[in-house]
Amino acid sequence: MSHRPLPGRRGVLRGSLAASAALALPTGLGAAPAFARSGRPRADWGVQTGDVTTDSGLVWVRADRPARMVVETAATESFRDPRRFLGPLLGADSDFTGTTRLHGLPSGEQIHYRVLLADPDDPRRTGEPVTGTFRTAPAKRRQGVRFVWSGDLAGQGWGINESIGGYRIFDAMARTDPDFFLCSGDTIYADGPISATAALPDGSVYRSLTTEAKSHVAISLDDYRGNFRYNLLDGALRRFNAQVPGIVQWDDHEVRNNWYPGEVIGGGTPYPAGTRLNDLARNSRRAFAEYFPVSTPGARADGRMYRTLHHGPLLDVFVLDMRTYRNANSPDDQTTDPVGILGRAQLEWLKRELAASRAVWKVIANDMPLGLVVPDPVEGRPNFEAVAQGDPGAPLGRELQIAELLRFIKHRRITGTVWLTADVHHTSAQHYDPSRAAFKDFAPFWEFVSGPLNAGAFPASDLDGTFGPDRVFVKAPTVSNVSPAEGYQFFGEVDIDGASGELTVRLREYDGTVLFTRTLRPGLVGQ
Repeated sequence: MSHRPLPGRRGVLRGSLAASAALALPTGLGAAPAFARSGRPRADWGVQTGDVTTDSGLVWVRADRPARMVVETAATESFRDPRRFLGPLLGADSDFTGTTRLHGLPSGEQIHYRVLLADPDDPRRTGEPVTGTFRTAPAKRRQGVRFVWSGDLAGQGWGINESIGGYRIFDAMARTDPDFFLCSGDTIYADGPISATAALPDGSVYRSLTTEAKSHVAISLDDYRGNFRYNLLDGALRRFNAQVPGIVQWDDHEVRNNWYPGEVIGGGTPYPAGTRLNDLARNSRRAFAEYFPVSTPGARADGRMYRTLHHGPLLDVFVLDMRTYRNANSPDDQTTDPVGILGRAQLEWLKRELAASRAVWKVIANDMPLGLVVPDPVEGRPNFEAVAQGDPGAPLGRELQIAELLRFIKHRRITGTVWLTADVHHTSAQHYDPSRAAFKDFAPFWEFVSGPLNAGAFPASDLDGTFGPDRVFVKAPTVSNVSPAEGYQFFGEVDIDGASGELTVRLREYDGTVLFTRTLRPGLVGQ
């Protein structure tokens, strides 16, 4: 394996990051009393980095009061000769969150950083620094790339259970030493309140941390902010954020289950009659942009979150948004569908970006699967939530847009496409091949599914034969909504070897156990 060894990284994780995690306990869960008395700004919610490139990255923090954000970087954890980046003023308008862009960084190197929060009226008064580290993307192929992906956090009422280690899966992901984490959506469950206790089938009790914001569905901006804050109560997640950059996308539960633009719901409780999902989405989108370091300029304005992340010569990641531009959920059996699940503008963007990519591997981060049937029945109507609708024949509805994209990939001779997704709360590997398909004008490809991170696990979804999927591996429970205490929590790992260019996918359980492995060779079609 040619992934570059990093001799100083483990010391950081055992030392300075552990110390900063201990200092950065949210108020009410072990805050350091000396700093609470000092009146200096505190970073109780840890730090995060995101959308890292060969020479840049975004650093995030949240203060407990108005503060000026300052970031210092260095080549070593001793912070000798640090470089300083002056960040924004953090105030109530952003819920005291802020992001600072680091630039001019060396490629393929470990970057150590610390965030200081200064009193806006007296810059000499700063709180305890909170430290982190990340690796910039490599400029040279030989360094290799490794990352993990999953999705679906704190769903179906299963919250932070400290008796099982909280969000323990993040510790297992950290042990793989990834360059970044691709979070495939459902970063919160804004529509899923969390109770302090829930009965389990064996008679035991699942116990969750609770907050006021998680006691009801989210409607207001403050409700959504509280949902994002809830996850940061977990120590394993804060430790992970401090050492692994994120690439984050959203899906439905950031707003409401199975939502689509223009939808109107409600009949009293929990949502008032006439609740416009576009209004909830606007609140969620703003909170999302406040609580994640995301580079897309439109995340606060027009809602655009789709983007391309270039991770050196081996990898480009195409981050899709299959939520904001879709048409309404329906039986999805129409013979023409100009909107589809991506919208026309996003589809054309994806075609251009794929055609222009010179990376060996082109990971398409689709927040919903292609050939797995995800129903959304409403009052007896057989509506569907994802792409497939269970008809194994010629493409219909949203499948038409995917067929157009797959045809484009084939005719432009674009190689190295791999699809990664979550959403369905089990893990599986599907190989799509025109020899098994009703629609045949495409080149074979793989789609890998992982998740959930900490949510209810569900049985395997049915397959739709339109694009000829063959499910070569699956692990899923036989009953619905299995709790995180009972297992069935998953993440995936992608490891690209710098010497051979081979891409290896490993599907793993919450403790890191490898369930399935597949190695793909570069430049080949139909593997």
